[in-house]
Amino acid sequence: MAAIARLQLLHPSPILKPSTLLAKKLPCSPSYAPKLYGTRPRKFSITPLCSNSDQALQGSSTSGSSSSIVGDLLDYLNESWTQFHATAQAKQQLIAAGFHLLSENDEWDLKPGGRYFFTRNMSCLVAFAVGEKYSVGNGFHVIAAHTDSPCLKLKPKSASSKSGYLMVNVQTYGGGLWHTWFDRDLSVAGRVIVRGSDGSFLHKLVRVKRPLLRVPTLAIHLDRTVNKDGFKPNLETHLVPLLSMKPEETSLESKEKSSALSSKAAHHPLLMQVLSDELSCGIDDIVSIELNICDTQPSCLGGGNNEFIFSGRLDNLASSYCALRALIDSCGSPSDLSSEHAIRMVALFDNEEVGSGSIQGAGAPTMFHAMRRIVGSLADEYVGEGAFERAIRQSFLVSADMAHGVHPNFMDKHEEHHRPELQKGLVIKHNANQRYATSGVTAFLFKEVGKIHNLPTQEFVVRNDMGCGSTIGPILASGVGIRTVDCGIAQLSMHSVREVCGKEDIDIAYKHFKAFYQTFSSIDKKLIVDY
Repeated sequence: MAAIARLQLLHPSPILKPSTLLAKKLPCSPSYAPKLYGTRPRKFSITPLCSNSDQALQGSSTSGSSSSIVGDLLDYLNESWTQFHATAQAKQQLIAAGFHLLSENDEWDLKPGGRYFFTRNMSCLVAFAVGEKYSVGNGFHVIAAHTDSPCLKLKPKSASSKSGYLMVNVQTYGGGLWHTWFDRDLSVAGRVIVRGSDGSFLHKLVRVKRPLLRVPTLAIHLDRTVNKDGFKPNLETHLVPLLSMKPEETSLESKEKSSALSSKAAHHPLLMQVLSDELSCGIDDIVSIELNICDTQPSCLGGGNNEFIFSGRLDNLASSYCALRALIDSCGSPSDLSSEHAIRMVALFDNEEVGSGSIQGAGAPTMFHAMRRIVGSLADEYVGEGAFERAIRQSFLVSADMAHGVHPNFMDKHEEHHRPELQKGLVIKHNANQRYATSGVTAFLFKEVGKIHNLPTQEFVVRNDMGCGSTIGPILASGVGIRTVDCGIAQLSMHSVREVCGKEDIDIAYKHFKAFYQTFSSIDKKLIVDY
């Protein structure tokens, strides 16, 4: 099983579960381990830590059930190297669950009991399920998250060379812990526009799974004070990945040809050849690229009891996946929507890490416009005054973004009485200066969902002498006028190339989000604030 899980990670598309691989009778000898990872087979380990298995995922006692989505999350993370791949994976799962793909360019014809979704830029997605008892003016129950993570991105002209090396120039995206990107096995992934044989242009996703790039650190012998003074790389000159050695030029003619190519090409011909091989197209057919630098190490379970998830992009794909699965599973059968009066929705946005100010970010009116269109499509010929505005006032948004778990080596960085722990449930975030959109009312309603279903919650405020980050919560709350609570799964190493969260917290978050969809209507009608 361990070899099967590793094989799945290196060849993850289409997604195959271990049971499927066994049915196909693929080789599963331990001899595959050294071929895939370059290490000796670890005969004492029989637990596949990088994919779904009952054995690896036992012990989620908090959920009170043997079912767990942790293995599926690992599969999702290992497929979703970029925001484009994360959206494509979500699209694939929604279609498999019976959701109908809409286009923002077309007129919508929606029905009570229907399940729908659309994408924007293939990095933003909105999915929703309409309750069978919906009537115009009823609210939306929304969970919103984001698909992007801090990373390095190729510059429009990335080709450069230094000291006999071919280098790839990059931009920093978001507030990453950039020192963690040094000495990692890196590659590229993203989207490419390819010219078709008929003259059309095709949007394709690409992911080079093998290690292709590396940002090497300087040897301590050449930087003797680094451990005392700290590692402080210049992000323009030191954070430049190596692609390869510069080819030897054996003749004047080849030198002139190489010089002409390098002066015209925005990207190294070698990199373009790698992309063309992955896409099975000619180099000249690639007309545009938008690529992220990605760590190739798989997401996996870790810790003495396999209680942790070690992965890149947990912020915020863990929240995105829990929300997506909660929506899908809360309306998996026809009876699930039979008594629902509201509309259940998931909104996954891009560009949160840089402020959300884009057409695919939460700063755009994507969700607002979708809500208005939904109300209009579901309305009868005559609609009373303020139908859309009434719907918004009855709506509720859960802004789901990862939270800062208390660090055992830096406990003083947390406010003394607000130190969220891993494996202790969702963290509700508060900030008096509205960096988070939580209020006393919205916190109560969301905690009440957890209380009814025996799901733990924690609370967080930042110290008064420290700055506070923010989320898409305040952007959507103020832009749409919707009641909002900010919450998240506690994690360590936020914005590192490799992050850490608790395995049980994934299942708790999924169950809390699913319970929100299923029970919020009954809880909300018991509380009246504005008379």
